[in-house]
Amino acid sequence: MKNKTLATWISLVGGPFGLHRVYLYGWKDGFAWAHFFLTLLGLLGLQRLMDFGVDDPLSWWLLPLLGFSLAWNCLEALILGLMSPEQWNQRFNPSAEALHPQGLSNWITVVAIVLALMVGATALISGLAMSFQHYFEAQIQEGLKLAE
Repeated sequence: MKNKTLATWISLVGGPFGLHRVYLYGWKDGFAWAHFFLTLLGLLGLQRLMDFGVDDPLSWWLLPLLGFSLAWNCLEALILGLMSPEQWNQRFNPSAEALHPQGLSNWITVVAIVLALMVGATALISGLAMSFQHYFEAQIQEGLKLAE
C-alpha cells in the first residue's frame, strides 16, 4: 500500500534524485533515473560555477537543469499531495477501497504541499533571474565591444 503523505514528502525531499518515483513505481522506472541524472548534471553545473566563476559557459548550460529538476519535483509533490483519496487509491492502491486511509490527506501532507510551493517557486524564480542576468550582461559586453 502506497501512502500519499509519505510519497509527497519523498517527492519534496528526495525527488530530485527520483526517490519518489522509486517508491511509487520501482527501480525500473525510467523517469526516476531521468530525475537522478538531470540533478547530477545540474549539481555539476553548480560545482563548475563555484570553481570557475560565472564566466564558465558549460556551467550556464548545466545549472538550469538543477533548477528545472527542483521545480519539476516540487510540482510533482503538489500533484501527489493534492490528489483526491479516490484518485490516489485507484492509481497506486488499486486493490484498496476508494477511501482507504493510505490515500487521505492530513496536516503533515498540507505542510509538504506548502513547502513544495515555496521551494518550487523560489527555484523557478531564481533560475529565471540568473538566466536573465547572464543574458543581459552578455548583451552589454557585446554592446561595449561594438562601441569601441
